[in-house]
Amino acid sequence: MIDMNRNGEVWVFAEQEAGQLSDVPLELLSKGRELADTLNVPLAAVILGNNIAKLSEKLIQHGADCVYLADSPVLEHYQPASYATLICDLITEYKPQICLFGATAIGRDLAPTVASSMKCGLTADCTDLQIGNHTDPLTKKVTENLLQQIRPAFGGNIIATIVNPERWPQMATVREGVMRMSVADPSRKGDVVAVTVNIDPTTLPTQVLESKRRPKKVNLKGARIIVAGGAGVGSRDNFRLIWDLANILGGAVGGSRAAVDLGYVDHDHQVGQTGTTVRPALYICAGISGAVQHRAGMQESAKILAINIDKDAPIFGVAHYGVVGDLNEVIPKLIKTIRSGASLEEAVTGTAQND
Repeated sequence: MIDMNRNGEVWVFAEQEAGQLSDVPLELLSKGRELADTLNVPLAAVILGNNIAKLSEKLIQHGADCVYLADSPVLEHYQPASYATLICDLITEYKPQICLFGATAIGRDLAPTVASSMKCGLTADCTDLQIGNHTDPLTKKVTENLLQQIRPAFGGNIIATIVNPERWPQMATVREGVMRMSVADPSRKGDVVAVTVNIDPTTLPTQVLESKRRPKKVNLKGARIIVAGGAGVGSRDNFRLIWDLANILGGAVGGSRAAVDLGYVDHDHQVGQTGTTVRPALYICAGISGAVQHRAGMQESAKILAINIDKDAPIFGVAHYGVVGDLNEVIPKLIKTIRSGASLEEAVTGTAQND
């Protein structure tokens, strides 16, 4: 734990693999820029790896005022022991007030390791971050300009706002796709601070000889059209309706967590807080009730068409068009309309009614 530092920077852990930045740190820099400007403090990115100096410029273009660069062969592959040690040393030296990590496989491993070592709090899987004041319900003491960490809680039944007024830095992990990525500004200038890496690889508990990652079966984030099915589809065989509609539209197939848990579709297709957050031009969901975790992952789609037999399903609360009916009847009609030569807009508006 470090002392409360009101002038401390806002930090973003810039996750990279094989010299390539993922989208998460760039999205976090956009939100981090907003938080730092509100606090009137600098925004910094922290990046660890080997032969990654070239990435500093990209981080600055996306909003960082400063980049802490730890570039060493010992950091070629992610290891919690080496990465956490370095980040904790940097936190102790520079005393940031906020540290943000992506809620990725690495971020979910690294962030709690750092938080435990620093004896500070950590809020996982945030869907929003804001700066605001906090009043202690017992003492009525007001603490100004705290990081408000917002996430679903109690099975998605409520949205919780979590603050950490006493133990700093304030730390959170954020889901990929939740924050909008800013456009790079090539004219931005910033500082690069070279971090000395004094880690003996023989002292690390494990040695990574080779790293391989299985490519995802579907690129939901890049899809303009997504057709998603939920538990209401009924079976893996019946999920063929979702595939048929997606194929005729040239879209990608998505699924709710319930559909994934039931084995109707693979996890790579999962949309929602524990899957992929998406913003397609058109999102069609059938047999999905609309739990808050799913809505958090798709509610910013440009157009949403919901098909559900339950007129009170929460999904209709975020849909632009809604059809109350059996998906086994509605989807074949929608496919038939499209095959007859109708445009996508005509098919959607002709099949759906405004909800």
